Amino acid sequence: MSMKFSHEMMLQSDSGYCMPFEEKDKDVEMSLGYGKQRHPKTGEPFFHHGVDFAVRHYLLAAVATGKVSGLGNDAVHGIYQVIRYGDYEVTYAHLSNVFANYGQVVKAGQVVAVSADMLHIGVKFKGEELNPLEFLTMIYGNIKALEQQGQVGGVPHFVTIDMDVHTRYDKDQKEIEELMMRFFPDYMSDMSSGIYTLPEHTELALRNIFAMSSMKNYFYETLPSMANPLGMGMRSIPIAEKVQNLLIADFLNYLALRHHVFLSTMSALEKKKLKNKPSLPADS
Repeated sequence: MSMKFSHEMMLQSDSGYCMPFEEKDKDVEMSLGYGKQRHPKTGEPFFHHGVDFAVRHYLLAAVATGKVSGLGNDAVHGIYQVIRYGDYEVTYAHLSNVFANYGQVVKAGQVVAVSADMLHIGVKFKGEELNPLEFLTMIYGNIKALEQQGQVGGVPHFVTIDMDVHTRYDKDQKEIEELMMRFFPDYMSDMSSGIYTLPEHTELALRNIFAMSSMKNYFYETLPSMANPLGMGMRSIPIAEKVQNLLIADFLNYLALRHHVFLSTMSALEKKKLKNKPSLPADS
């Protein structure tokens, strides 16, 4: 029996909505439904308090704006994660890894965990259990409603894992992003044609970082994926921060030398240092 979602039960989310996992080459199969079921191994009848999906090592996303309200590990569900979305609590169980920690605020489409050999989803509204398929149908309906209004109904592709990486340029993030939108194609083009070359000290620093990271086994701590091709875990945040600092500094170096463009927060001394470097050919 399908339940009707009252206005009170409709989930509001300022980051849009997203399904829990992306379907890859084929439709994802539900391996066990909600309610009275027969245990797949023992054949015994029992009440199943969620739904199971045959998703082996899938990236799992937050379905809306929410907050991680529980993490644990038990004999029945293995590693599990609970995320609160308004009055809803959604549990992902049978996980191989968790990327969003207790108390962390998440947004629709943010990768929060990865499944192990399967995925169990449980849903409660104001503490009362309901069939997760009804909840997922509501989420899907919200996505479609936003799309019909010409808005993106959540995050169409899974975003990179939010590792909370900070750089010395955090305060200038918006301005740097705008400069990248404008100049990044030129940066890549000038690099590939040899008009601009990476300074030797920057190249050396990057080589050293990656060599040390490999020696200390920072890579492939977790299952590699499109969102995280090196399989980097939380341990490698300092490495990611160093690399980000170097790459942003090099992009700003390029802007100064090739386009005479500087960050608005840059001091006169910093500008003078960059201006005194050997200049690159002017724009044609």
